[in-house]
Amino acid sequence: MRVQYPQDGLDVADLAATWHAQLTAWLAEADAAGVPDANAMVLATAGEDGRPSSRTVLCKGIDEHGVAFFTNYTSVKSRELRVVRYASATFPWYALHRQAHVRGTVTTVDPEETARYWRSRPRGSQLGAWASAQSTVVSERRVLDDALAAVTRRFEGEEVPVPPHWGGWRLVPEQVEFWQGRADRMHDRLRFELDLHDRSWRVRRLAP
Repeated sequence: MRVQYPQDGLDVADLAATWHAQLTAWLAEADAAGVPDANAMVLATAGEDGRPSSRTVLCKGIDEHGVAFFTNYTSVKSRELRVVRYASATFPWYALHRQAHVRGTVTTVDPEETARYWRSRPRGSQLGAWASAQSTVVSERRVLDDALAAVTRRFEGEEVPVPPHWGGWRLVPEQVEFWQGRADRMHDRLRFELDLHDRSWRVRRLAP
């Protein structure tokens, strides 16, 4: 199952001036290359007991403030983020032999930004956010189908509002690593690092 990666590499001179410009560029290249769900990222969190959990979520915003995603605030991931305000996310672009790793603190997205994103969602996704008590145990599939039918009737003929239990999180990076596969396992790893004292960024190369 071993794959031999191409010779094309990644050097400091190849990077954009900022981590968010570089991440945006790689995301655009993955999308242009036909990578399915190129904005999918594996989000890792931990509970108060230190036990980690991970799941795939969709990145819905990248800027100088961080990486945003939206979810149910009563979900396991949200409960863990409220206890341990630190997380990591990995964009796994396997087809391009690339990964990007984001690590940092988390904060909730303000209600205005949440509302703007909510209005862009398909109606079915809006209804689903109301119908599903995410991460709770249900006895059978019919429970979910009945809940969706109920909220569909409830909001028939009107706009679906943002649920009070739903919104965004922003991962605010302290480190962002760009990983490019190379031949003979000599991969390129370049990491933007934030100096927590003067808030400046620097780039370091890491051994593979």
